[in-house]
Amino acid sequence: MQIKKYTIGFLLLGVLLSTSCKEDFLQRDPGAPITSEDVFNDPVLASRFADNSYNFLVDDYGRISQAQRHKGTTGQFTDEAIGSGAADFLPYMAVMNQGRFLDPQATDVVEIYGRMYQGIRNVNVMLSKIESVPWTANENPRLIKAQMLFLRGMFYFELAKRYGGVILLDQPLSLTDNPDLPRNSFDETVAFILRDLQEAEGILSEEEFSTSNTTYSPNNDWNIGNYGRPTVGAVKALRSRLLLLAASPLHNPGNDATKWKIAANAAREIMDMDKYNLHTNYATLLNQNATGNNNEYILIKVRGPRPSGGFINDFIVPPSYAGAQGLMNPTQNHVDLYEMKNGKPITDPTSGYNPKDPYKDRDPRFYANIIHNDMTWLKRKVEMWVNNGTNPTSYGRDYQPGSSSYTRTRYYCRKLWPELFDGTPGRTALLNFIFFRYGEVLLNYAEALNEAEGPVTEVYTAINQIRKRAGMPDLPTGLSKDQMRTRIHNERAVELAFEEHRWWDILRWKKGKEILTKTINAMDVEKKGNAFIYTVVPMAAIYQRSFEDHMHLYPIPRDEVDKSQGIMVQNPGW
Repeated sequence: MQIKKYTIGFLLLGVLLSTSCKEDFLQRDPGAPITSEDVFNDPVLASRFADNSYNFLVDDYGRISQAQRHKGTTGQFTDEAIGSGAADFLPYMAVMNQGRFLDPQATDVVEIYGRMYQGIRNVNVMLSKIESVPWTANENPRLIKAQMLFLRGMFYFELAKRYGGVILLDQPLSLTDNPDLPRNSFDETVAFILRDLQEAEGILSEEEFSTSNTTYSPNNDWNIGNYGRPTVGAVKALRSRLLLLAASPLHNPGNDATKWKIAANAAREIMDMDKYNLHTNYATLLNQNATGNNNEYILIKVRGPRPSGGFINDFIVPPSYAGAQGLMNPTQNHVDLYEMKNGKPITDPTSGYNPKDPYKDRDPRFYANIIHNDMTWLKRKVEMWVNNGTNPTSYGRDYQPGSSSYTRTRYYCRKLWPELFDGTPGRTALLNFIFFRYGEVLLNYAEALNEAEGPVTEVYTAINQIRKRAGMPDLPTGLSKDQMRTRIHNERAVELAFEEHRWWDILRWKKGKEILTKTINAMDVEKKGNAFIYTVVPMAAIYQRSFEDHMHLYPIPRDEVDKSQGIMVQNPGW
């Protein structure tokens, strides 16, 4: 099995720092190989080895395309968004949309498996050597251990949410170990992660450390230079997400209310810390300085402002706004999830929704997340119309059907397009990848508690905090448990839009066949004089989704199963 490639025989650390590694932490001179013994006899090198584990995290929104790594999100596997027909991008979406999860181009299936085990290997080597390193007063091995345990929990969570139960390793395999091992069950995998998180939390709750470069305390967390390392809150947030997965229909077919209650309690622990709250402005949530006054962030990927190239310019922004390609196109299906500002779904005949003026008086988060025709964006009106009254037919500057660089749905994604990024040469903008934020915690709590106890007062309180921040009215009182579930699911789709949640929510709810097999729609916009005619239209067949029940769990990559000589059991249906 492929794990053997990543878990044995590392005499030179340079081998370990391949593939997903973004930086060589050893900074070694060319031609001067460093052995494992060299590394773990030097506390500085050992610390850098530990830090290398962070490089294996899934830590950005765009990452699906093999041709250009900054393109493609899991939201584009769903009803949230589609991508255009760009040849360096569409094939990697199409294999997932068509249910061909074992295709070599299904990168989230075939590559994440190996990448997570690379990270696990790095962590396990560090943990196995941590007691033998001659640490000095400049390092704190207990805090290093806590980080390694948290990261191993993150890696195993990424595996569990995709594949279910997986092979559990708490030690690096040696040259004499048999690498062909059977999978553990999902429950065993959850228990393994929980043990790691419990130990990590114990350390992070007690340890204090201070040097000229590094400070940590349970109350104040890490100093600015070390922001992005796990904290007590981050450990609790991962536990909350894990237990919500374990309580959900995919892994709780009997709907055991006890599992939901345990998940609710895990989220409640974070709420009771009185450390986090909702950022005041939803529209700028992803664009805050990591060290600024934003207590909604629990853990983010720390990076500087993004430059004009790469993810934003080449995936989000179309040429009409001085970008290269606008390939992240929200669907009409997603747009229809936004309520009217009076709190009523647009399907409610009393909501006031007017299909002839579809963008008027919607949930304020709609305007924060979606760029639509005729809105003002970066000091001008957005033009995504077709004028059939001219000869030849003319098009607005932001919609060119003959080019794959423009929208196919007549929408662009504002949430991932910082307003500071206006095409000015050399302009940069912050766009943070959020691992955990407090808004998700409130949604986790509301969902789990509603399933455990029904729509009690605390469920309303949690959801209404989210809605109040957005400028939306409270949910109506008197909802049944099923009605509340529907509203919570919708609230997650809107509040967490484009933040890498929708796909995983649909899978754990086991709603793939219900949601993903519905027709994926776009909006047609025709200009007539100074007016616009809006018509919802189905998208071409290549953008439609195929989904069967067994697809709620990914298949184990075929090579792993084939190499295991019958030991590795594939997930049902694959």
